[in-house]
Amino acid sequence: MVTVEDIIKGFREGEPNDAEWHEYANSLFQEAIRIGTELNNRYHTPEEIREIMGRLIGKQIDENFRLFPPFYTDFGKNIHIGRNVFINSGCHFQDQGGIEMGDGAFIGHNVVLATINHDLFPENKRKNHYAPIKIGKNVWIGSNATILPNVSIGEWAVVAAGAVVTKDVPPFTVVGGVPAKAIRVLSAREREGGII
Repeated sequence: MVTVEDIIKGFREGEPNDAEWHEYANSLFQEAIRIGTELNNRYHTPEEIREIMGRLIGKQIDENFRLFPPFYTDFGKNIHIGRNVFINSGCHFQDQGGIEMGDGAFIGHNVVLATINHDLFPENKRKNHYAPIKIGKNVWIGSNATILPNVSIGEWAVVAAGAVVTKDVPPFTVVGGVPAKAIRVLSAREREGGII
């Protein structure tokens, strides 16, 4: 019998040519759509939102987690949320490759986290390639930013609104633009004293 772990392993290693794997993966996609529709189409208390998100990702949610719907994902089961995370409205998480958010992460309006890319070469028929996104502790991602596959964002980094992040972001670094480039790095004094 295929498990959620088998599906995630299949994304990581390349989708297997296995009918049972694909059937179960498709059922999980449909479950994410159903739970997302439940989340997004009527008011829920913060406690209800945490319960619904727990079902969506298949893990317990920290009591300090906050989310302002709507929220969209096409899989859900490969999202890992730390403590005291905030996700603002309109975010789209494509999580088959894995999305990890560290404690205290702030995700702004309409942020896209995309862990899938498609093959460039026609002979490969746009085959999917999956790679994770790792967001460190206390990261702030501004509104309308897009984070692409295989990107890690270091702790206390800031991604400016509208940025497209294609490469890793070091800790304590502010990035912006398309593609995102370093704008500023906090000094040791600023890191310790909270001076910005």
